[in-house]
Amino acid sequence: MKVAGNKEKLVIVGSGETAELAYDYFTSDSCYEVVAFSVEKQFVKSPAIFDLPVVSLEELENYFNPKNHKAFVAVSFTQLNRLRSKLYHLVKEKGYSFCSYVSPKAFLGSNIEIGENCFIFENTSIQRGAKIGNNVTLWTGSSIGHRSIVKDNCFVASHVAISGFCEIGENCFFGVNSCTAGGIKIGKDCIIGAGAVVIQDTREGQVYVGNPAKPLPNRNINSFVLGEKRI
Repeated sequence: MKVAGNKEKLVIVGSGETAELAYDYFTSDSCYEVVAFSVEKQFVKSPAIFDLPVVSLEELENYFNPKNHKAFVAVSFTQLNRLRSKLYHLVKEKGYSFCSYVSPKAFLGSNIEIGENCFIFENTSIQRGAKIGNNVTLWTGSSIGHRSIVKDNCFVASHVAISGFCEIGENCFFGVNSCTAGGIKIGKDCIIGAGAVVIQDTREGQVYVGNPAKPLPNRNINSFVLGEKRI
């Protein structure tokens, strides 16, 4: 472990509750030192957070050189993960490399893969052979079964259980206490509501609720992507 003073410098992209949570976690138990926050210019509301500067994303590289600073995009599931994905790609285009936060209180099985810009909270379990893509959030107490794949930009809320040999498509959202049977394929852009029990493969771009989970009639993800509805 690196000692204080030799930690890698980190800029958190975001200024909301998720960004403040990221600051807490990185500050308390990581090898990174948070040195600044960054958001798009139109959303800069304060010059500082936790006495650290807030700089516009448009000018970020002018203040914090990507050669010696890493980035972490700390944004929730806004617009069905589209906002987090957009910022991730904007920052990547500026030449920054990303770190992931993986809680030391998470269980990590053998032969797993975890991508960049992932936020993996305490008491999460990732079993052997599982693969986690880039820009994925796994909230407290969630479980990813053996050999399962969670693709890019997904958000998995607290105490979600994804069984073994599942495949979760890009940009999906899983609500609190939802779960899947083993070997399930979740189409990309799906919303799995809180407490839903998924026992069959899902179709792309649908909202599933209930036990057993079924798609809501006459409802698609467009309103969520546009930010008009809460999940």
